[in-house]
Amino acid sequence: MATKKTEQFNAVGRRKKSIARVKMIPNGTGVITINARDINDYFALDTFKFIVRQPLELVNLTNKVDIIVRVNGGGVNGQAGAIRLGIARNLVKMDENMKKELKDAGFLTRDARAKERKKPGLKKARKSPQFSKR
Repeated sequence: MATKKTEQFNAVGRRKKSIARVKMIPNGTGVITINARDINDYFALDTFKFIVRQPLELVNLTNKVDIIVRVNGGGVNGQAGAIRLGIARNLVKMDENMKKELKDAGFLTRDARAKERKKPGLKKARKSPQFSKR
Protein backbone atom coordinates (compact mmCIF):
# COMPACT_ATOMS: atom_id res chain seq x y z
CA MET A 1 0.00 0.00 0.00
CA ALA A 2 1.59 3.24 -1.16
CA THR A 3 1.13 6.29 1.06
CA LYS A 4 1.56 9.77 -0.35
CA LYS A 5 4.38 11.56 1.46
CA THR A 6 3.48 15.16 2.19
CA GLU A 7 6.13 17.76 1.54
CA GLN A 8 7.59 19.34 4.66
CA PHE A 9 10.38 21.76 5.51
CA ASN A 10 12.80 21.64 8.44
CA ALA A 11 14.93 24.42 9.91
CA VAL A 12 16.74 25.30 13.13
CA GLY A 13 16.44 28.61 14.98
CA ARG A 14 18.62 29.77 17.88
CA ARG A 15 18.42 32.65 20.36
CA LYS A 16 20.47 33.01 23.57
CA LYS A 17 20.64 29.43 24.94
CA SER A 18 17.49 28.22 23.16
CA ILE A 19 17.47 25.86 20.18
CA ALA A 20 14.27 25.29 18.20
CA ARG A 21 13.85 22.57 15.57
CA VAL A 22 10.92 23.66 13.41
CA LYS A 23 9.00 21.42 10.99
CA MET A 24 6.58 23.17 8.61
CA ILE A 25 3.87 21.33 6.69
CA PRO A 26 2.24 23.32 3.84
CA ASN A 27 -1.50 23.09 3.08
CA GLY A 28 -2.35 22.86 6.77
CA THR A 29 -4.90 24.50 9.04
CA GLY A 30 -2.68 26.87 11.03
CA VAL A 31 -2.01 24.60 14.03
CA ILE A 32 1.20 25.41 15.93
CA THR A 33 2.42 22.63 18.24
CA ILE A 34 5.37 23.27 20.58
CA ASN A 35 6.86 20.29 22.48
CA ALA A 36 3.66 18.27 21.86
CA ARG A 37 1.52 21.06 23.35
CA ASP A 38 -0.63 23.70 21.67
CA ILE A 39 0.90 27.18 21.45
CA ASN A 40 -1.81 28.54 23.78
CA ASP A 41 -0.84 25.99 26.45
CA TYR A 42 2.92 26.45 26.00
CA PHE A 43 3.12 30.27 26.09
CA ALA A 44 1.05 31.96 28.79
CA LEU A 45 1.60 35.53 27.55
CA ASP A 46 0.18 36.79 24.26
CA THR A 47 3.48 38.61 23.61
CA PHE A 48 5.32 35.35 23.01
CA LYS A 49 2.53 34.00 20.79
CA PHE A 50 2.72 37.23 18.78
CA ILE A 51 6.51 36.88 18.37
CA VAL A 52 6.12 33.30 17.09
CA ARG A 53 3.39 34.25 14.58
CA GLN A 54 5.09 37.40 13.22
CA PRO A 55 6.71 35.84 10.10
CA LEU A 56 3.47 34.01 9.20
CA GLU A 57 1.38 37.17 9.49
CA LEU A 58 3.89 39.11 7.38
CA VAL A 59 3.46 36.73 4.42
CA ASN A 60 -0.27 35.98 5.09
CA LEU A 61 0.16 32.25 5.79
CA THR A 62 -1.22 32.19 9.34
CA ASN A 63 -3.94 29.60 8.65
CA LYS A 64 -2.30 27.82 5.71
CA VAL A 65 0.60 25.89 7.30
CA ASP A 66 0.95 23.52 10.23
CA ILE A 67 4.04 23.91 12.43
CA ILE A 68 5.57 21.35 14.78
CA VAL A 69 8.37 22.58 17.06
CA ARG A 70 10.83 20.89 19.42
CA VAL A 71 12.49 23.57 21.56
CA ASN A 72 14.79 23.32 24.57
CA GLY A 73 17.16 25.49 26.57
CA GLY A 74 16.89 29.08 27.74
CA GLY A 75 13.77 30.90 28.90
CA VAL A 76 10.47 31.65 27.24
CA ASN A 77 11.68 34.85 25.54
CA GLY A 78 14.69 33.12 23.98
CA GLN A 79 12.54 30.16 22.94
CA ALA A 80 9.99 32.42 21.23
CA GLY A 81 12.80 34.18 19.34
CA ALA A 82 14.34 30.86 18.31
CA ILE A 83 10.99 29.57 17.02
CA ARG A 84 10.46 32.79 15.03
CA LEU A 85 13.84 32.40 13.32
CA GLY A 86 13.13 28.74 12.51
CA ILE A 87 9.72 29.60 11.01
CA ALA A 88 11.22 32.41 8.91
CA ARG A 89 13.94 30.08 7.58
CA ASN A 90 11.30 27.49 6.66
CA LEU A 91 9.25 30.10 4.81
CA VAL A 92 12.29 30.94 2.68
CA LYS A 93 12.81 27.24 1.91
CA MET A 94 9.13 27.01 0.97
CA ASP A 95 9.17 30.05 -1.33
CA GLU A 96 12.35 31.96 -2.20
CA ASN A 97 10.28 35.06 -3.13
CA MET A 98 9.49 35.70 0.56
CA LYS A 99 13.17 36.19 1.43
CA LYS A 100 13.39 39.95 0.79
CA GLU A 101 10.23 40.70 2.76
CA LEU A 102 11.34 38.57 5.74
CA LYS A 103 14.89 39.95 5.66
CA ASP A 104 13.67 43.56 5.59
CA ALA A 105 11.52 42.83 8.67
CA GLY A 106 14.61 41.38 10.43
CA PHE A 107 13.23 37.86 10.90
CA LEU A 108 16.13 36.10 9.13
CA THR A 109 18.82 37.65 11.32
CA ARG A 110 20.17 35.54 14.18
CA ASP A 111 20.11 37.70 17.32
CA ALA A 112 23.65 37.11 18.62
CA ARG A 113 23.16 38.88 21.94
CA ALA A 114 23.86 36.57 24.86
CA LYS A 115 24.70 36.91 28.54
CA GLU A 116 28.11 38.45 29.16
CA ARG A 117 30.49 36.37 31.25
CA LYS A 118 31.29 37.21 34.87
CA LYS A 119 34.69 38.84 35.41
CA PRO A 120 36.99 38.08 38.36
CA GLY A 121 36.81 40.58 41.22
CA LEU A 122 33.31 41.70 40.20
CA LYS A 123 29.92 40.57 41.43
CA LYS A 124 28.47 40.10 37.92
CA ALA A 125 29.72 40.93 34.44
CA ARG A 126 30.11 44.65 35.20
CA LYS A 127 28.74 45.25 38.69
CA SER A 128 31.57 46.01 41.10
CA PRO A 129 31.54 45.43 44.88
CA GLN A 130 30.44 48.33 47.08
CA PHE A 131 33.26 50.84 47.64
CA SER A 132 34.39 51.37 51.22
CA LYS A 133 36.71 54.26 52.00
CA ARG A 134 37.77 52.84 55.41
